Amino acid sequence: MPDPEKRFAEEWRDAAYNCFSSGHKFCREVCPVMQVTRNESWSPTAFHANVVAMEQGSLEVSDVAADYVNCTGCGACELRCPNSLFTGDFYRFRTRTVDLVKGVRSLAVRQGVHQPGWQRWNELTAERTHEPVADGVSQERVRDWAQGLDLTVGGETILFVDCEAAFYRPSVPRSVARVLELAGYKFGLMNEQWCCGGPAAEMGYEDQARRFAEHNLADWRAAGVRRVLVLDPHDYITFTEDYPKYFGESFDIEVVLVVELLAALIREGRLVPHLPVERTVTYHDPCRLNKRKGIWQEPREVLRAIPGLTFHDVDRVSQWSYCSGAGGGLAVEKPELTAKISEMRMGKAAELGVDTLVTACPWAERPLTAAGEARSIGVVDLHELLAESLGVAP
Repeated sequence: MPDPEKRFAEEWRDAAYNCFSSGHKFCREVCPVMQVTRNESWSPTAFHANVVAMEQGSLEVSDVAADYVNCTGCGACELRCPNSLFTGDFYRFRTRTVDLVKGVRSLAVRQGVHQPGWQRWNELTAERTHEPVADGVSQERVRDWAQGLDLTVGGETILFVDCEAAFYRPSVPRSVARVLELAGYKFGLMNEQWCCGGPAAEMGYEDQARRFAEHNLADWRAAGVRRVLVLDPHDYITFTEDYPKYFGESFDIEVVLVVELLAALIREGRLVPHLPVERTVTYHDPCRLNKRKGIWQEPREVLRAIPGLTFHDVDRVSQWSYCSGAGGGLAVEKPELTAKISEMRMGKAAELGVDTLVTACPWAERPLTAAGEARSIGVVDLHELLAESLGVAP
């Protein structure tokens, strides 16, 4: 076994044996990939068992790297693990399956084992001056969404807009900007925004992710930024978990999730939704907010402040929420699997008799929208819905 793999197996040995010796395997029943495939090789338990085999010299990362594509990084397995359940605090003390999956993916890339879709995605991201997604996208257009809004650049607080929203859902950041302006909340834009690096890190391209992070932090420091507003759950988890890991205590930037800020502004009376929005809705919890960070109350606070809405909540309100299948790079490498998970999620919405599924995750919106067409259920972003009730057009 090559030395990097030996060191990796030693690092994860205790966690892997801990999982391997457990007989419960509750994680398999909440894993969205397992729910639609029933493939035991793609289960959280198999991900740990592979490390046991690596530690014993029975296999190398190249033998199993492709299996680790099959994870959305939602974190449901961590919450359902008996080792987390025993602690009594699901959100703070939990197993680290998501980190294990990211670690194996990173190890595979370092060993020269690539997945075709992820390799192409990361190469295109680097070629197109650090903004990813798909054809026709480039750094030069990353601030096109803000045209006509007359926003400043720099300042103590800036708004970071993820690439998915900037290029495919520009009405979302425009709605956020208009709502913040209505509340009198001051903010600017980055001088030169690169991708947050989160997708690259999730696919195993850690060097590229760190390079992006170093650029963004340097840009913030040069502009005197002290606070970063983020509307995308993927950016939020990258800035609050990956960036502190990269920079340690020197990372002193406050990261604010926009939906939490908006809930506070409504609470303070600085925003008063008043125009009725006549829809029957339910809410889709982004995995990186609810299951990964324990943020599920504030989005519901915003929804309940909007007049005219009939809100039917899902049965899995807190950490047991459903996944869209769009995270963890799965949609890049296996879009058909993402589509199946989104169809399953939309089926749960249909059981509630709603006409609209509200989400707060730009990455989840496209696959959920496609799944909703067959059931005549629309998908709307929470920030846009609030802007509509406040009477500010994007």
